[in-house]
Amino acid sequence: MTHTHQHTPHHGNGAHHSGHGHGPGGHHAHSDGGQAEILDLDAEVLAEHIASITAWLPLKDKPRHIVDLGCGTGAGTFALLERFPDAHITAVDTSAEHLKLLREKACARGIQERVRTVQADLDHDDWPDLGQPDLVWASASMHHMANPERALSNVRELLAPGGLFAVVELAGVPRFLPAHAPENRPGLEERAHAATNSFHAERVPHRGADWGPMLTAAGFTVEDDRTLTVTVAGARSDAVGRYAYGILQRIRSVAAPALSPEDLTALDELLDTSSPNSLLLREDLAVRTERTVWAARRA
Repeated sequence: MTHTHQHTPHHGNGAHHSGHGHGPGGHHAHSDGGQAEILDLDAEVLAEHIASITAWLPLKDKPRHIVDLGCGTGAGTFALLERFPDAHITAVDTSAEHLKLLREKACARGIQERVRTVQADLDHDDWPDLGQPDLVWASASMHHMANPERALSNVRELLAPGGLFAVVELAGVPRFLPAHAPENRPGLEERAHAATNSFHAERVPHRGADWGPMLTAAGFTVEDDRTLTVTVAGARSDAVGRYAYGILQRIRSVAAPALSPEDLTALDELLDTSSPNSLLLREDLAVRTERTVWAARRA
């Protein structure tokens, strides 16, 4: 097993997640519109990172048919279509709105004939017919499954013999502020994250899990895994500020009851776009996160 720590200094396209918006198989606690914007920003800010994962995958042959489980607005879908120009993708999500946006993007790129969308809740026993893919990609979606063991078993049955399953998961929600910020309440971001822990532990208990043993138990051979440390400086892209704003807004909606009045006031100042202390005016923002990918083969 290799653990590669890679710094991604640039902005671009990413696996989807955000604060706590995803539910099973891609269902969202927040409005689809707001969630879609976060997913698109995530994709834009982390493009190089996701491209490096698609390049790293230990594939024996170039895949012809790929399934993207919990595809969101298509960050992984389009990275994979770019990496494998002869492949077709079946993109699966519970959100009709996200699938509509994905189809619109495919049309705008002139590759709609390579993309099939399927609306499905992957927590249901009966999965729709998704064909027999050579590669299944699940980015920031497996930890939302109510019954991950059953979902892994379904993926194994779905895959062609010798096919590859790529599970991409994040260590947690990205950080954006330096530890000493904001000046009047240093360490605010960490306290806000801590205030959401019980919410996440209850609703997404598999977040941050080690998927290796679960994949092995489901009958896969884990061929490799890799942890990427991602750092994207805010100066590289104005999308970083908008991404930070969207995620901290969501964190506030969960953390507010557990924060001190002083912390809540400071957080609201950061989120007030008309304030001189607005997050969007800071020059020290950066996206800091870690993602792990497991590549598992169906024997």
